[in-house]
Order: sequence, then structure tokens, then C-alpha cells
Amino acid sequence: MKSTTACLTGHRPKGLPWCYNEDNPKCKLFKEEVKKVLEGAIKYGLTTFLDGMAEGFDMLAAELVLELKKSYKNVRLIAVIPCLNQEIKWKPEQQKRYNTILKHCDEKIVLSNIYTPTCMNDRNKYMVEQSSVVIACFNGKPSGTGNTIHFAKEKGLKIKIINPQII
Repeated sequence: MKSTTACLTGHRPKGLPWCYNEDNPKCKLFKEEVKKVLEGAIKYGLTTFLDGMAEGFDMLAAELVLELKKSYKNVRLIAVIPCLNQEIKWKPEQQKRYNTILKHCDEKIVLSNIYTPTCMNDRNKYMVEQSSVVIACFNGKPSGTGNTIHFAKEKGLKIKIINPQII
């Protein structure tokens, strides 16, 4: 149900101050902030979270939703996968993380059987169209995340931006 659904979108590791180093103190503070935002969203009445399952913010946020599901039994995590094998060129540890998250998702939606030049953007539009709120990790620089926020504004969604540069 759209009124109780939020989509999660954000930067890949290269757009985050800590890149892949999630042991970085800034990343730990960022995760705490994201968890607070997600818990606030749940208390607001959002129970379904759509996640694009990209490296970086998407997987970090998915793990936090899975953690919150332990306390909030009505919460659902849905992986919106742009194409089969999107993780095939990732580092092995990122592939393992991706597959672990997928095992714990309540549902998996695959939008394309093959990679296409538009599949990532198609995924983002799909998530926005199914949601009433966007929770975004956005540093203000032009990116796919920025495009998703722009599309969400056009559709009249509520948007919560968490800037990783400010944490």
C-alpha cells in the first residue's frame, strides 16, 4: 500500500565520505542517524521499505531495516532489483553481503532479466511510483540519487534527505 511505503535511495560508496570503510567513525555516526530516521518513519506509520539493493547506502539502509524488523514485527523490506546479476562485477565481500540481505527480504522484485542502460533509472522510478515517502542519502551533487529526488518531487512525495557530508 503506497501510503505506508517508503523507498530508500542513496549514493554508491564513491559518493560517501568513507567509501567502503564502514568502520570509519563518520560512517558509524551516519548509520545511527539513518536508523533514527527509519525508526521515526516506522513510528509515523511507514511499514514497507523498498530498497534498490545497490552498493553503498542501499545495502546499509537495508541492513538497518532488517535490524529494526526485530523490534517492529509489521515492517517489511522489499528488494527492488534493477536486473538479474546486478552484483556480478562487485567485490566478493559485497556480493556476499548482497546475497545475505536478499535472503532476509520479505519480497524480491526483479525488473529486468538483463542489464540495460536504463535499468537503474527504471528501478528508481518504479520505487518512487510505489511509495509515498523517499528517504535519501544525498550529498547535493548531480547523480542518480539526485534524479530520483527530482522525480519524487514531481510526483509530490515527501522527501527526507540525509546528507552524509554533514554527519
